[in-house]
Amino acid sequence: MFHQFENVAIPIISKYNGRLLLRIRPDENSYVENSIEKPYEVHIVEFKSDQDFKNFMQDDERKKFLHLKEQSIKSSILIQGVKL
Repeated sequence: MFHQFENVAIPIISKYNGRLLLRIRPDENSYVENSIEKPYEVHIVEFKSDQDFKNFMQDDERKKFLHLKEQSIKSSILIQGVKL
């Protein structure tokens, strides 16, 4: 279910001026230290503006498949950064 959701959601990123910069599945040797549960996958995505990101999150096609995400992901963390 997770991969089905990603097959829909990831291509939609570019529709909203976004780019998937990294998609990482770390193995056990990738962790030096952690204080949270180790993730199955990490995405680093950039959007040209906050509004582009908000539009992506409200995309009707993406929303049709959110049930797949909700059924397959225990939790997610969103970290908003600023390019220096």
